[in-house]
Amino acid sequence: MKKLLWFMRSSAEELKSVSTVSVAGMLVAIGVVLSFVKIVLSPVLEISFSFLPLAAGGLLYGPVVGGIMGILTDVLGYFIRPNGPFFPGFTLSALISGVLYGLFLYKKPVTLTRAIVVSALVTVFINLGLTSLWLSMMYGKAFVVLLTARIVKNLIVFPINTALLMALLKFIERFRIRGRLAE
Repeated sequence: MKKLLWFMRSSAEELKSVSTVSVAGMLVAIGVVLSFVKIVLSPVLEISFSFLPLAAGGLLYGPVVGGIMGILTDVLGYFIRPNGPFFPGFTLSALISGVLYGLFLYKKPVTLTRAIVVSALVTVFINLGLTSLWLSMMYGKAFVVLLTARIVKNLIVFPINTALLMALLKFIERFRIRGRLAE
C-alpha cells in the first residue's frame, strides 16, 4: 500500500512541471483529434488510435496525470464534436484507462508482457465491461446482448491495439534513451 501511495504521489508531483503540463496538454489535443479518426472495417468493427496519447501520458507521467488526461480528452472531445448525449460513465472509463496505463507503464521497463497485460485489462474491464454497461444503461439494451456483440469486435481489435501500443512504447523508449524526452 505504501508503494502505491508513493507511486501516486510521484505521478501527482509531475504536475508541478511546466513541461509535463504542456506535453500532457498536447497529448490531450492529439487524443481528441484521434478520437475523430477511425478506420471503419464494418458497422461493428472499427480501429481507433485515440488510446495511444493516453497510454503515452501514462507511461511518461503516471496514473494521476493519465487519469486527468483521460477526463480532459473525453470531455473536450464531446464538446468539440458531440456524438449522442453526454454520459459521465464514458468519462469515468477514460479516467480509469489513464490510471491503468499509468499504473502499468510509469517508471517501469517497456516489455511486451507489460503491454499485453495493460491492453488486456483495458479491453476486458473498460471496453467490454464498462462500455457495455454504459451502452446498456443509455439505450436500454440487454447487457448480455451488447457484451456478446462487443466480444467478437474486441477479440479482433485486441492484437492490433496491443501491437500499436508496443510500437508507441518502444518509440518513446528510444527517444528517452537518446535524451530527447525529459523524464
